[in-house]
Amino acid sequence: MTDSSGRDDQFEGPDREGNRFSRRVQRYASIGSNVGGVAARIGASYLFGGKDHRKQAAQLAAALGGLKGPLMKVAQLLATIPDAVPAEYATELAALQNEAPAMGWPFVRRRMAAELGADWRAKFLTFGEQAAAAASLGQVHKAQSHDGRTLAVKLQYPEMQSAVEADLNQLRAVMSIYKRMDTAVDTSEVVQEIAARLREELDYGLEARHMALYGLIFKGDKAIRVPEVLPELSTKRLLTMTWVEGQKLLAYKTRPLEERNAIARALFRAWWYPFSHYAVIHGDPHLGNYTIFEEGGSAAGINLLDYGCIRTFEPKFVGGVIDLYNGLQTKNRDLIVHAYETWGFCGLSNDLIDILNIWASFVYGPLLEDRVRPIAEGIAPGEYGRREVYRVHQGLREKGPVKVPREFVFMDRAAVGLGGVFLHLAAELNFYRLFNEVIEDFKLSDTADRQAAAFAAAGVPLPSAPGP
Repeated sequence: MTDSSGRDDQFEGPDREGNRFSRRVQRYASIGSNVGGVAARIGASYLFGGKDHRKQAAQLAAALGGLKGPLMKVAQLLATIPDAVPAEYATELAALQNEAPAMGWPFVRRRMAAELGADWRAKFLTFGEQAAAAASLGQVHKAQSHDGRTLAVKLQYPEMQSAVEADLNQLRAVMSIYKRMDTAVDTSEVVQEIAARLREELDYGLEARHMALYGLIFKGDKAIRVPEVLPELSTKRLLTMTWVEGQKLLAYKTRPLEERNAIARALFRAWWYPFSHYAVIHGDPHLGNYTIFEEGGSAAGINLLDYGCIRTFEPKFVGGVIDLYNGLQTKNRDLIVHAYETWGFCGLSNDLIDILNIWASFVYGPLLEDRVRPIAEGIAPGEYGRREVYRVHQGLREKGPVKVPREFVFMDRAAVGLGGVFLHLAAELNFYRLFNEVIEDFKLSDTADRQAAAFAAAGVPLPSAPGP
């Protein structure tokens, strides 16, 4: 299908920047000696009895710190997935910044012309030459449409598909060394899940459909705003959407508790409602993915940004989450085990179940107490969950290993990340009542029907069952 200019359909055209061998080789050359050398030293140190993990973690972070692109994003993902890497490595990787210097105007002109044609400037009333934001995979420019709307134009950096494939190979090499260092957790599924999500993040057509899905889910919601995609100004590597005005979330840390609680309630609903009703989550709880809008001088709700990391599930996975909640609440061990097996955990002994319950009790803890409370007490946002991860890891070293199922990875990461945001806000809410409101009258068949209808309307593919 083509539009009036004869251009291929914006999301289905020929791929001019596919996964090319020559570009992968160039990427290997630029990062291989840097990261590979550190990884080799870590592996050698382990084989010869070295135990200075903090020093090795600092060396790896330093090697990554000078890089931009997918590998930086991979490092940040690893830092936020519980038990994906040792605690010392998570601390160092979490400190890496997600800011990249923007590409210059010559790149912008070339990218825009390649995606929208030589007359691309005529399709906007105004277009800002300086990037409004830049990250590891692309940058955003502010523009204005001919009908007066302010727009956000997201441009993907060149040759990202080749860079992603090259960097994923580096990830596999580093993780294979970690696997030899520590056998408590089998991270093979973690690597596969990161790879799948990172590849999806390069597909701006899919991101546009995800944004449309969330627009349908929260249509009419007064506390949650979703940008609107302009399909005629979007392609696989260019995404144009309405600009939503708002302030950074951290600017509200010192606001009155009532405002901070209003923000936290919107965040809770933005995450749990799509999951319980449509089996989908916003999988990247980065602080930069939310901004706050005001009404009457007070915080009124959130703008939900960046739909590159969306995780969809079969409805039965949602059933497992609710089964585990009910099992913990009633101390029904059979229901707890059923929930773990629904998620894909296999070969669980009684000891392993007890160890997994340490983590489950932590994640579900605030949802099990019918009282107003903070999400946790006496814990810094960056330390949220670290103590429990350590206890679980120590137990798995003795009784494990355990393989973390793919579907569990981003669910777990997002839940912990959301808790960290609540800590930043110092919110105090009755999380028990909020959770029970979103799961009230839950039926697996209803969730499946809603998912099928909404996904079809937005053009989002239904999730498939995970492989063996």
